[in-house]
Amino acid sequence: MRIRQITENKKAYLDLLLLADEQESMIDRYLDRGDMFVLEEDSVIAECVVTREGIGVYELKNLAVSPEHHRQGYGKRLVEYLFGRYPDCRVLYAGTGESPATLSFYHACGFTDSHRIPRFFPDHYDHPIWEDGILLVDMVYLKKERA
Repeated sequence: MRIRQITENKKAYLDLLLLADEQESMIDRYLDRGDMFVLEEDSVIAECVVTREGIGVYELKNLAVSPEHHRQGYGKRLVEYLFGRYPDCRVLYAGTGESPATLSFYHACGFTDSHRIPRFFPDHYDHPIWEDGILLVDMVYLKKERA
């Protein structure tokens, strides 16, 4: 297994990006300014996109693992990698919908609840977003602070 940064042709990974953020125009808002990493074995298994939001503050904008590799620790490995990759990172934020499976993943990775943005999904997406049978309304932010 290896993790490498993607600096060109990030859209080549659009299928994986869309697993975590299903509207391409929303991905376009952060993809160019974000650092993209892929986790590979024989092929690409997972990806993430991270943006620097301030001194020591980063945001995980997109994190996706191919469905056949879910629940095998790949997403958690990417999160752990980021703290090593960014030694100045004091806090890493992640925004997501209120899906219990997604929230439990972030909590298992050491994230705690931070804040929420009411009506984020209806106000920013051109269609309703459903995840695990739940209509997403508010953006829930979680944070992981350097130990």
